[in-house]
Amino acid sequence: MANVVVIGAQWGDEGKGKITDLLSKSADMVVRYQGGVNAGHTVVVQGQTFKLHLIPSGILYPSTECIIGSGTVIDPRVLLQELDQLAELGISTANLLISETAHVTMPYHRLIDQASEEQRGSHKIGTTGRGIGPTYADKSERTGIRMIDLMDPDGLRKQLTWAVQHKNVILEKLYGLSPLDPNAVIEEYLGYAERLRHHVVDSSLRIADAVQQRRNILFEGAQGTLLDLDHGTYPYVTSSNPVAGGACVGAGVGPTIIDRVIGVAKAYTTRVGEGPFPTELNGELGDLLCDRGAEFGTTTGRRRRCGWFDAVIGRYAVRINGLDCLAITKLDVLDELEEVSVCVAYEIDGQQCRDFPSHARRFARCQPIYKTVPGWKRSTADCRTLADLPRQALDYLKFLAELMEVPIAIVSLGASRDQTIIVEDPIHGPKRALLYTNGTVSAADL
Repeated sequence: MANVVVIGAQWGDEGKGKITDLLSKSADMVVRYQGGVNAGHTVVVQGQTFKLHLIPSGILYPSTECIIGSGTVIDPRVLLQELDQLAELGISTANLLISETAHVTMPYHRLIDQASEEQRGSHKIGTTGRGIGPTYADKSERTGIRMIDLMDPDGLRKQLTWAVQHKNVILEKLYGLSPLDPNAVIEEYLGYAERLRHHVVDSSLRIADAVQQRRNILFEGAQGTLLDLDHGTYPYVTSSNPVAGGACVGAGVGPTIIDRVIGVAKAYTTRVGEGPFPTELNGELGDLLCDRGAEFGTTTGRRRRCGWFDAVIGRYAVRINGLDCLAITKLDVLDELEEVSVCVAYEIDGQQCRDFPSHARRFARCQPIYKTVPGWKRSTADCRTLADLPRQALDYLKFLAELMEVPIAIVSLGASRDQTIIVEDPIHGPKRALLYTNGTVSAADL
């Protein structure tokens, strides 16, 4: 039995959906523990593409129980659209459960999010405009609506009558928008409640029962470490905690049940939205990575900013999350390059720095210090073992493992399930096996 947390080790969009889908085959339960419809996971199975925003990637396995935990914020409208789309594709969602204490995104949250971002002008953060931040803000202010409230029609009417009237003042006076009709919002969400009622449970209790039965549990995060509200590149962050520690809070479990933490990182780096990005590549090379990597957001369709692999933020992710191993994705995107560069440290105000700076203005002044290694100029898309990889590609992976000081357990070479090299089974394999020993990478392995 193993309880595993999967997190993003960069700024999100690392390919967690595929890795979670792969690991879900060995999991009895998959728990999404934070974020909302601002997240997007793309999974490709036998040529069919599934785009998921709220529903855990494990939904594609009929025997896997999937839970949307209390740390998430749920837009019922989008969730029902996902359920309907999966049904059209012949995917059962009978095994989907929703935490009764998860907070609900309302229409006024979306309006405030979009208007607030617009009002920021040149200081905009780059939100998705899906209402995530305002939903978490209401949660912190203790004025939020939870799924359990949605199940109580009389109580919901009272709560929403006050809430909509209160938010209308903000919409009209602060943003110059038209007010919402409280009755229309109430009726809309009562309709959502009826369709979702049979999915809503005490999820923490359900997970505790699974732990007691020694079932395999996979905890799935959204976004990435550098977007964490407390530990990311603040203020250009999300409104929740994607880091491994967030799994305990967002799922309602104690830290002693977690057996290992897997970090997912691309073989290069991407970022969506605003904020400093030391290794960003502008021009032809950045465009090449974007085009070859199909770097457009699952949720918004926004073009992702692309750059070289940043080992400084990588080491930071290892430290903040206590990573046991890594899954490196999209190695194939680098196949055409003569040379590949890796940021090994920063230069800040004339001094070298190997550690991630917490201050946003200091981070914005970081200049990357690169180590350049030979490319392999050969397709890796059909490689299925380490022995199949070109020598330079294997050397590149070894170099990343050395820099990050953590073993690589999985290498992804494309979007499909089968385009994967499993170096070590992260769920059933021995923890920190011979992939990485005493600070050096084995010549025989990664």
